Amino acid sequence: MTLTEQRKTEDGQIELLIQLDSEEMDSAASKEFNRMRRNLTVPGFRKGKVPRAIAERMHGQLFFYEEALNSMIQDVYLKALDESGVEVIDQPRITIDEMSVEDGVKLIFSVTPYPELTVKEYKGLKATKRVYPVLESDIQFEIESLMEKNSRLVTVEDRPAQLEDIAVIDFEGFVDDTAFDGGKGEDFNLTLGSGQFIPGFEEQVAGHNAGEEFDVKVTFPEDYSSEQLAGKEAVFKVKLREIRKKELPELDDEFAKDVSEFDTLDELKKDIEKRMGAEREERSDVEVENSLGIKLAEQLEGEVPEVMIMSRIDELVRDFSYRMSSQGLDLNTYLSYSGQDIEEFRDGFRENAGNQVRVRLALEAVVRAESISVTDEEVEAEYAKSAEAYKMDIEKIKEMIADTAVRKDLAVNKALEFIKENADIEIEQNVEDSDLPESVSDDDGE
Repeated sequence: MTLTEQRKTEDGQIELLIQLDSEEMDSAASKEFNRMRRNLTVPGFRKGKVPRAIAERMHGQLFFYEEALNSMIQDVYLKALDESGVEVIDQPRITIDEMSVEDGVKLIFSVTPYPELTVKEYKGLKATKRVYPVLESDIQFEIESLMEKNSRLVTVEDRPAQLEDIAVIDFEGFVDDTAFDGGKGEDFNLTLGSGQFIPGFEEQVAGHNAGEEFDVKVTFPEDYSSEQLAGKEAVFKVKLREIRKKELPELDDEFAKDVSEFDTLDELKKDIEKRMGAEREERSDVEVENSLGIKLAEQLEGEVPEVMIMSRIDELVRDFSYRMSSQGLDLNTYLSYSGQDIEEFRDGFRENAGNQVRVRLALEAVVRAESISVTDEEVEAEYAKSAEAYKMDIEKIKEMIADTAVRKDLAVNKALEFIKENADIEIEQNVEDSDLPESVSDDDGE
């Protein structure tokens, strides 16, 4: 294989002109003939014994050339890319310019090159870093959550049921003295005051003792899901079998020992404060990075190829589909539930995908502008980090992730740090509780 020419077209494509000489093609065609001959059938010859010349007379002189080319085209393309040094963002358009026994094959691979755009300004970008303080109430909430997780249920025998108790009940519902479907249950655990049952039901269970049998009278809401019951008055025959309540552990040093590696409650609280502080600092940093990324992308000069945005949409859709499957739901079922077709669904990712692609291209522009490089030691450390994270052999990781991809990602990360170091970041102190994020998990963005 010879790369004879590399040229750029008016529409920004790159054409790679490839020559496969006659000797190379004839050798490949012979291999293809030998692979196929056992299945060739020609009158007068036993199966698998047909001479190549006879087979070519029947199927055409270039038949095995064409079959050979189909088998080798991917390898030829990859070698052409490697020799040309062109980085591409989509599959090639392949043109057979010439094919003959005398001259071999001339191919043209038309590819879309990876864009190398520029950014106008990337130093002194402005951003606001919101500081989320860890309040005493936050620590207390975390402690109470630990107490809830380590609570136990105990039977109540010395008083009637009250709100927040768990009532173990048998029940059967009637409308106009007729039992209705779905209105019966046995040994049902109902947390009183949870709103799990029809309004008014749970409040009427409260006040009764274990072992009592009584009627609960309610009216189904007008917008109740069952049209047969909506707005109807109902009577439930109820037997209160048992009353249970949550018993929280004592909040002391023994509790700290039971739920953590710490010996005292004070040490546990300090650890909670430290951990929450680190999580909120990380969230603050991510917000700053996202803000700077958007502002940097606004400085991008040049056109972003549509194929890159479509490719990122594909990735986001695959990620979403994977998350759905982990919950036992396939994408088509989800689409039917949500009333969307696949194109509407994909279009919902377009803005996010476009932003992510632009941020990435802008950061790569900074890498070039600042001549940011990555050392072999940094690449090796990243491989080791991935191997540890995925509990895999480092050599397997290297087979899965190309060195060039690791270098590019590390360089982009360095560019982001460079942007942050040279940004004008204003600190916003004393963020109110109501402004605190519900989670510190990263989104899908860059």
